[in-house]
Amino acid sequence: MSKEITPKKRKASTGDIIFHICNGIFMVLFVVITLYPVLNTLAISLNDGLDALRGGIYLIPRKFSIKNYTTVLQKDNLMIGAYVTVARTLIGTALSLVANAILAFVVSRKNFAYAKQLSLFWVITMYVNGGMIPIFLLYKSLHLTNSFLVYVIPGMISAFNMLVIRTYMKGIPDSLEESAQLDGAGYTKIFIDIISPLCKPVYATVALFVAVYQWNSWFDAMLYNRQKSNLTTLQYELMKLLSSVTNQSSSAEAMKNSSSAITPTSIRAAASIITMLPIICIYPFLQQYFVSGLTLGGVKE
Repeated sequence: MSKEITPKKRKASTGDIIFHICNGIFMVLFVVITLYPVLNTLAISLNDGLDALRGGIYLIPRKFSIKNYTTVLQKDNLMIGAYVTVARTLIGTALSLVANAILAFVVSRKNFAYAKQLSLFWVITMYVNGGMIPIFLLYKSLHLTNSFLVYVIPGMISAFNMLVIRTYMKGIPDSLEESAQLDGAGYTKIFIDIISPLCKPVYATVALFVAVYQWNSWFDAMLYNRQKSNLTTLQYELMKLLSSVTNQSSSAEAMKNSSSAITPTSIRAAASIITMLPIICIYPFLQQYFVSGLTLGGVKE
């Protein structure tokens, strides 16, 4: 009977051991550096405001209190702002993804004329714009001010997002499109049934970019919809709350008359946690596509 010869396991060299140790230490330090600011902010948000001014809070609250969160959540128009922010995030992300994907598909076709010239034009728009006042006057003439549409229409087309999707589409083998055309498929069917399923990673990446931008936006609410309280956003309301708390905390008498006063530091921490929580919950579901979506320029056949 012949005995199976099992390959001998190579003994790790001293260099390999040192590399694995250094790699493990580096990864641990990287995780600590990444998570510590978030955990520290969470600890401050759950700590009493006046006590937090003493400093020395790291990962665990020293004097537990939820007054920071109750103050933030009881803010007037906060729920309206939350509804508007969720709506603009969902609608704006969907419209932007569809518009950029269609435009990227058109530009990425080899037989599309002036593709390079148009791409150069869009790149220029990433660095040069008309300025705040001309943009405001343009939106006003288009009746976008004092309207929910100002949140979603101007951001439908992004040169950066379009170029990212276009670059990814160019990495898809041309033979897939050619074989589909031989079977009688048109460009619409090719885009929906062939190209789009292969572009899920880059779609998820761009969707995450747009969703984070829409969720964190507040300046457009202040600039274009300031007079419409029913069109306010969550970030704008939190910004106004932080400004009011900063002005109130400048009074020493107000600090003395409160045994559990809120402070700009504690309110800022609570607002930061409320702001980042939805994105943190969404990111794990998109993370599997995020890395591959950013790995552009795949090998062509």
